[in-house]
Amino acid sequence: MTQGWLTGAGLIMAIGAQNALVLRQGLLRRHVAPVVLFCSLSDVLLIALGLFGLGTLIASSPLLLNVFRWGGAAFLLLYGLKAAQRAWVGAGSLQAQASGTDLRATLLSAAAMTFLNPHVYLDTVLLLGTVGAQFADVAGVDLRWAFGLGAGLASVMWFSLLGFGAAAAAPMLSKPWVWRAIDGAVALLMWFLGFQLLLGPLGA
Repeated sequence: MTQGWLTGAGLIMAIGAQNALVLRQGLLRRHVAPVVLFCSLSDVLLIALGLFGLGTLIASSPLLLNVFRWGGAAFLLLYGLKAAQRAWVGAGSLQAQASGTDLRATLLSAAAMTFLNPHVYLDTVLLLGTVGAQFADVAGVDLRWAFGLGAGLASVMWFSLLGFGAAAAAPMLSKPWVWRAIDGAVALLMWFLGFQLLLGPLGA
C-alpha cells in the first residue's frame, strides 16, 4: 500500500489539465467539493482498470500506444493554448468564467479533462497498471488491491489538498496578475508535457 501511495503521489503531483481545473475551481471557491469528489473517484476507477487488465492491454499494443501518445500530446498542447489565452486576456476572462459556469458545466469540464485526456490514461492506467502488475503474485498472494488502495488514497489526498487548500488561500490569490501568472505557468507546463510526449515515444 505504501509503494502504491508513493507511486501514485509522484505521478499525480505533476500539474496537469485535471489538476489545473481543480486548482482553478478551488481559487474561485466554486463547486470545490463536487469537483474534488469527481476527480478522486475517477482516478480510483482508472487506477483499478489499469491494475486489473487495461494497462497491460495498452502496453502490448503499438497502435494503442501511438493513439495515446499523439492524442495526449494534441490535448495538452491545445489546453496549454487556452491557458495562454486566459493569461494574455487577464482578469476580464476570469470574471466572465467565474460568473457563468454552473455545476453541470463545471463537472462536464472535469469529465472532459479526465476521460478525454489521454495523458490521464498514461499515468493512471498504463504507468500505475504496469508498476502495480508486479504485485499480482507476492508469495502466492495478489496484492494489487493494496497497491491500488495506496495509489487511490494519494489521489484523494492530493485533490482535496489542491481544491480546499486553494480555497483557503483564495484571499491572498485574488489579484488579477496572480491569475495571469498561474495561467501562464499552466500553459508552459501543458506545452512541456505535450512536447515530451511528441519527442519521447511510449514504451521506449
